[in-house]
Amino acid sequence: MSTTFPRHWWGKIIGAILGLLKGGISGAFIGGLIGHFVDRLLAGFTGAGDIRRLFFRTLFATLGHVNKADGRVTEAEIQAAEGLMRRMQLSAPERQQAIHYFRAGKAPDFALEAALREFAHHTVMRHDLRQMFMEILLEAAAADGRISEREQAVLVRVCHHLRIPPEQFAAMWNVRYGPAGGGAGYRRARTAAAAGSLQQAYAALGLETSASDAEVKRAYRKLVRQYHPDKLVSQGLPEEMMEMAKKRVREINTAYDLIKQTRGIK
Repeated sequence: MSTTFPRHWWGKIIGAILGLLKGGISGAFIGGLIGHFVDRLLAGFTGAGDIRRLFFRTLFATLGHVNKADGRVTEAEIQAAEGLMRRMQLSAPERQQAIHYFRAGKAPDFALEAALREFAHHTVMRHDLRQMFMEILLEAAAADGRISEREQAVLVRVCHHLRIPPEQFAAMWNVRYGPAGGGAGYRRARTAAAAGSLQQAYAALGLETSASDAEVKRAYRKLVRQYHPDKLVSQGLPEEMMEMAKKRVREINTAYDLIKQTRGIK
């Protein structure tokens, strides 16, 4: 009987064998450890086409799981998910796939951690893509006008598995809803672009109002590079989601323009 090892194990196996030959048991341990990091590096070079399919599947399944977190998926949440599909301009077969993944995510036996581990494994070198995944998920989850505390808890777990720092999640949250607080649900706040709110503008750039002009410029340049649609698509963002990346860049530009105008930055 033949045994087939998962592709992401080969770095560990080869490293352990080489270490065993050169240094016995301790060498095998060190070799396996080195192999682990080789596996993580190679995972970052998964083909963009494979990443796009994985991104698409994980996004809709996770969205279904988030919407189901408070017991039932409302009609408004279903309409919001369908709205996301329309904005992505999915073909009929793609739409059916998205619905299938969404329903799978709602199922009681859906393994959220396993799905996120797979996605994280193949995006080790693509942190910007993980960030965009979270942006789209947060936007879609709130498209019905609210996010419950249970849904918020699932979103926090998603960030944890994707290794998105709490302060980055807080920035994404604050730009939409303001500082997190108590209550049964969080009503959707207007973005900086819609409200012209200076506080929201700083939140959009992940900054405090006390940030220096240099910090404002640095944060702006970093975010524009991070969310550049062409860059994200080259990393594996499905092209259907490019418009959402463009929307994020527009929000960043609007926020920066407001801060510049207020501060007199040239």
